[in-house]
Amino acid sequence: MNQNSDWQLVLLQDLVLATIIEGWPIIESSARTDIYLSLLSSIISQQLSTRVASVIKSRFLNLFPEQYPHPELLQTLPDETLRGVGLSYQKLNYIRNVAAFKETGQLEHAFVNALEDEALITHLTQIKGVGRWTVEMILMFALDRPDVFPVLDLGIQNAMKKAYGLETSGKILFAQMREIAENWRPYRTIACKYLWKSLDS
Repeated sequence: MNQNSDWQLVLLQDLVLATIIEGWPIIESSARTDIYLSLLSSIISQQLSTRVASVIKSRFLNLFPEQYPHPELLQTLPDETLRGVGLSYQKLNYIRNVAAFKETGQLEHAFVNALEDEALITHLTQIKGVGRWTVEMILMFALDRPDVFPVLDLGIQNAMKKAYGLETSGKILFAQMREIAENWRPYRTIACKYLWKSLDS
C-alpha cells in the first residue's frame, strides 16, 4: 500500500473533505532543509497577499550575493536598505532576530528536525517576531510534518466555515474546527493543504 492510500483512507471518510480532495491533484511534498530561509520567508509574508509577498521577497534576496541572506550580511544592512525593498520597521527587526538566532547554531536542520512539534514551537517562538502560526507553517511546509492543525490560520477558518457551514467565531469556532479535524488525524496537515486550495476555486 503506498503512502497516498494511507492518508486517503482516513481523509476520504469525511465526505465534505472528500469532495474538495477529488477536485485537486495529489499534493506533493514541499520539504526544505533551510529552516532559516523558511523563517525569513514566513516573516516577510505575514499579513500580505501571496503576490505582494513574492515581490518583496524577491527584492530582499536580490540585496545579497547569490541571493542568499547570510546572517552576518543581513545583520549589517542599514535600515534604509531593508525598508527600500518594502519591509516595515517591525519586520526588519524580526528578520534580524532570526539572523542572530541562526548564528547561534540553533536553526540547523538536523537539530530542528529532531524536535517534536510542540517542542519545536517552544524552541522557535523564543525568537521575537516568530509566533505559533509561523512555526506551524514551518512544520507543515518546510519540515512536512503530517499532523499539524493551525486553528488560528484565517485561510483554514474561512475554508472550514465555507465547507462545513460554520457560522460561529472565536473560541466556539475553534472548538468546532478542532472537533471536525480530530477525524483527520494523523493527516491534518494534508487536509489543511487541500482546504487552502479550496479557497482558490
